[in-house]
Amino acid sequence: MTTLTEPPARAGLRERKKAMTRDALIDAALRLFAERGFDATTTEEVAASVNVSQRTFFRYFAGKEDVVLAVDAETAETMHAKLAGRPAEEHPFTALRGAFLETWGEMDEPALHRHSVAGRLIGSCPQLLAAHLRQVNEHQDRAAEAIARRTGVDPRIDPRPRLVAAAFASMARLAHSMWCETGCGDVSDLLRIFERCFDHLGATITEPWRDLEAMV
Repeated sequence: MTTLTEPPARAGLRERKKAMTRDALIDAALRLFAERGFDATTTEEVAASVNVSQRTFFRYFAGKEDVVLAVDAETAETMHAKLAGRPAEEHPFTALRGAFLETWGEMDEPALHRHSVAGRLIGSCPQLLAAHLRQVNEHQDRAAEAIARRTGVDPRIDPRPRLVAAAFASMARLAHSMWCETGCGDVSDLLRIFERCFDHLGATITEPWRDLEAMV
């Protein structure tokens, strides 16, 4: 009996080509947005810069916002997978910390550059910032659901999963913003800022600040 199933090698090549086109569109869009401004750049210009049609652009992205948001979305998906693989006995906040450090610690230079450019664009464009915050809330909700499953609690009546996810998301967002504000150095700079925020969080909330060392 014959089938119409595509050979694995050919299917794999097609997926790699699609991934390369998608990456090229993201890199071109970020470069053009940074050079010309988000509002001043069209999807047609982005597509033309990588020698594809505007129709091809829309096969990958719904619009300009989605290109910028794709950078954080890919990283968030990796972090969700890392969180799922953390030891079950870990405290939820520790598991989130480990997932964050693993995700960013494994990031290569091109991906890190994408984040630095996307971060500056989001910070300078209210339209992008609003879309980014909606995206953050969606991933925060997913993290809360994962924490609830890990701990066996019902997040509808027990606020702890959402509380932990919200606190962590705020801290991670602050660390990323501080990293961008200081020039977006290498990933070790980001992780150092993140670790400093993590280490000071509890005492900052519960202890008199006059008794604490400044976070510098």
